[in-house]
Amino acid sequence: MPAPAPAPAPDLSRLAEWCREPGRLDDHLTDLRRLVEQESPSEDKALLDAAADLITELLDERLGRPDRLVRHRQPELGDVLEAEYAGDPGAGLVTVVGHYDTVWPAGTAADWPFTVVDGRASGPGVFDMKAGVVQGIWALRALRELRELGLPCPTVRFVFNGDEETGSVVSRPYIESATDGALATLVLEPGGEWGIKVGRKGVGIFNLTTTGVEAHAGLDPTKGASAVHGMAEVIQHLVAAADLDRGTTVNVGRISGGTARNVIAGRADCLVDVRVGSAEESARIDGVLAGLGASDPRVTVTVDGGWNRPPMLPGPAGRRIFALADEVATAIREPLAELFVGGGSDANFVAALGRPVLCGMGATGDGAHARHEHVLVADIPDRTALTAGTLLRLAAGSLATDPLAATA
Repeated sequence: MPAPAPAPAPDLSRLAEWCREPGRLDDHLTDLRRLVEQESPSEDKALLDAAADLITELLDERLGRPDRLVRHRQPELGDVLEAEYAGDPGAGLVTVVGHYDTVWPAGTAADWPFTVVDGRASGPGVFDMKAGVVQGIWALRALRELRELGLPCPTVRFVFNGDEETGSVVSRPYIESATDGALATLVLEPGGEWGIKVGRKGVGIFNLTTTGVEAHAGLDPTKGASAVHGMAEVIQHLVAAADLDRGTTVNVGRISGGTARNVIAGRADCLVDVRVGSAEESARIDGVLAGLGASDPRVTVTVDGGWNRPPMLPGPAGRRIFALADEVATAIREPLAELFVGGGSDANFVAALGRPVLCGMGATGDGAHARHEHVLVADIPDRTALTAGTLLRLAAGSLATDPLAATA
């Protein structure tokens, strides 16, 4: 018996129709409201635990009990949830990644509740990225509901983490392990206007400290060596290393130092964010950081921190998986935009291992980390169908060919 061919466009159309059926969107928004109203700031362990509990409930309600559920407990940060749903034999594994922590402090929802007005769903974390989490669950629901049509379904391994906004320090090894052997990884971060993120910049998080010599600014001006003045020089050198043509940006987000107006400062600190588009630029910035110094030799400079995420570059594996998703998108609606953005995500880790990954499979909207954060409600069904169709095509391709061909 010959191996089945990849799913034809009519099957993708049926998936889209299911996602667009009247009443389906209301159920989707109900889940989204519950998740947004359950606040989950990255630093609040109790609220993070409650959000992880809610995601487990949503999985049970919409997909049934997972065939495998592991909750990697963390003492301070958000737990990492792994929930696996078995697919058809030989249809391969797809890992779907999302985060449930947000940048919004506890209590934000009190004066900014979840609302749907003029086709926009708004609320803390709705765009980044609770809508994506809900869409991922409903995408698998769509594919499982249509199994009676003979549509193949891969094994889907969800990974939901609660520390992405603070760098995924705890969850990174779990994500890397969970994507090993997968046909592809789909990351549910927000997307663009019918686009997917195939490239992201690498992210560097650095803490700079200058240490000088304290003295009275009026009585002993020559005996002191100002750490604040030294920091001003250091910042000038560092900011000058930015190169927009190469995709490198440098931002000093916070400065502190000194003790009083008339005291020559003995210490100053600053927090620095660096974004780079290539490994070569990472190395160049490393050299700049290593060479930082003040004109007064009595002021010392210390650099802590490092590269939080490597650049995500669209290599051969990434281009193949984008082409597959683009075929799905074209059958559902129209071709996808291929996006390269400055923000980092958990997709960076997967791409750095040479594994095929697509980021931005989540909601269409705007305002991540801002008070105008919102999701375009009308796009939710098609975005859900895009993820479901990509799962379908990955499963069909795995059954028809060597599963390793997709990641070679």
